[in-house]
Amino acid sequence: MSDLATELSAACAAAFEAEGFEARWGAVRRSDRPELADFQCNGCMGAAKLQGLVPRDLAAKIAERISGQGPIERVDVAGPGFLNIRVSGEALSRQTEFIRTDAQAGGGKLEATEKVVIDFGGPNVAKPMHVGHLRSAVIGDTLVRLFRFLGDDVTGDAHLGDWGLQMGHLITELFAEQPDLVYFDPDFKGPYPDEPPVTIEDLGRLYPQASARAKEDPQRNEASQLAVAEMQAGHPGYRALLRHFINVSVEALKVDYSFLGVEFDLWKGESDVDDLIPGMVEDLKAKGLAKLDDGAWIIDVSRESDKKEMPPFMLINSRGGTGYHATDLATIVDRIETLHPDRMLYVVDQRQALHFEQVFRAADMAGLMAEERMEHIGFGTVNGTDGKPFKTREGGVLRLSDLNRMALEEAEKKIGETGLSGDIGDEERGKIAMLVARAALRFADLQNVRTTNYVFDLERFTSFEGKTGPYMLYAAVRIKSLLRRAREAGHEPGPVTIERDTERALVLAMDGFANALAQSHAKRQPHILCEHVYTLAQAFSALYADAPIANEADAAVRASRLGLCEAVLKQLETGLGILGIEAPDRM
Repeated sequence: MSDLATELSAACAAAFEAEGFEARWGAVRRSDRPELADFQCNGCMGAAKLQGLVPRDLAAKIAERISGQGPIERVDVAGPGFLNIRVSGEALSRQTEFIRTDAQAGGGKLEATEKVVIDFGGPNVAKPMHVGHLRSAVIGDTLVRLFRFLGDDVTGDAHLGDWGLQMGHLITELFAEQPDLVYFDPDFKGPYPDEPPVTIEDLGRLYPQASARAKEDPQRNEASQLAVAEMQAGHPGYRALLRHFINVSVEALKVDYSFLGVEFDLWKGESDVDDLIPGMVEDLKAKGLAKLDDGAWIIDVSRESDKKEMPPFMLINSRGGTGYHATDLATIVDRIETLHPDRMLYVVDQRQALHFEQVFRAADMAGLMAEERMEHIGFGTVNGTDGKPFKTREGGVLRLSDLNRMALEEAEKKIGETGLSGDIGDEERGKIAMLVARAALRFADLQNVRTTNYVFDLERFTSFEGKTGPYMLYAAVRIKSLLRRAREAGHEPGPVTIERDTERALVLAMDGFANALAQSHAKRQPHILCEHVYTLAQAFSALYADAPIANEADAAVRASRLGLCEAVLKQLETGLGILGIEAPDRM
């Protein structure tokens, strides 16, 4: 069984074909005027124009053919030739039961699935994550969940930044503080210690120190660049330090990501593909793609059709070092050899668009993967009230760990103000506050069109009113509470019968789930799913205000509404789960 819109589209398409027209004219969607109809078909105007017919006359013929079919209760011809369709209460009841029992809660599956790698996160080793990492984390994680739910085989990769100048800064600064460490002894034969010589606090201190000194002293910066080159060339002590830096950093990164409910299948970094780069470069040289230019090896990825300058792809710089271009291309080589993906998505700031255009062109030219099968899923920035990227009061970049802490504190404050969880112990209250904070941060980010910027407003995001994550949690918890109280009173959900307008509206809202998922997947836009779950929560609130549910005196009507609540809760929690939001059992 599918959603009603698909079922109605099939009936209308068959009617158009019977009249000698293409099936595409039969597309049906939710009505713009819900007070007049549930669904509408607008194809008669376009189809009639092709053959010089009167649209209303064609609409009358289509209406006659589909009248009484399947879920259709009534068809009206309106305006210049619109078809207004009302579905029967029986059809709505069947759809509710389908959603209530379906493993996908009515969400469907893709007809054609793919093996997909989603590259997101991209934090740099030894650098604390900041507010900008929030977007890549929650958008990327949601796309992983969405693609998997619909049937794709997905691998999520953190793709750590562990191969650049920051490694050189850390090595040289550590040497300045502890020159006697064995990692700096050229005569040491190993093995190197298993225990790291630094903590995450050390890394957080060493990097800013080194970076500041390098900006003031060109020789200091040159020393860091030399250390990077030696590390990339295989210096054993520096490689051992690199592994320590990565391990220490990943443990800290997992804490911040865990708060947001974000997980990765792979924690690979740029350094993991270092051994692939020499062979890849030789292959590109053999194909005539890599060319020597002023001491550097480059690939010309420009095209005659380019309307703007396209800089060359940098394989190896004039100092013999490699950067993001080379490691990103080698990562594609690695993924093709080990994962065999059909498609790769890169969830990275929109400002990196040029970089990925260069990488995708180079990969296509090298015969690794077709350019159209690699997608840059760009996104806007998180801004302050001044419209500029969000900063702390001191003017610095807000750390993600501080953002998580602030959200948790605000969630605890809101729970206290509303009097929620008054009879719950401290441990459960703390867990609820964490879920509220996570819902606030994720929903606030995901509800925006991905490519736009948005203003950070923690007080509004954590509110239990309005279009917020906490409101979504409250809606789910209210349904759970209602069903729990009903069962305690001996009242069980039963067969669903749709009678009231608010019941109809609620089922029709649920029926949009499959389309919302399909559109979110096709456009890589989670905000479409956010809109669906918010609309669903509002539709339930309308029914809750309009009619008694657990307190309904008529047993059959009460059982029906409880059954409807079960279906709503199942789909609401399913949708929120795809968004990475978990509702507690009570608040």
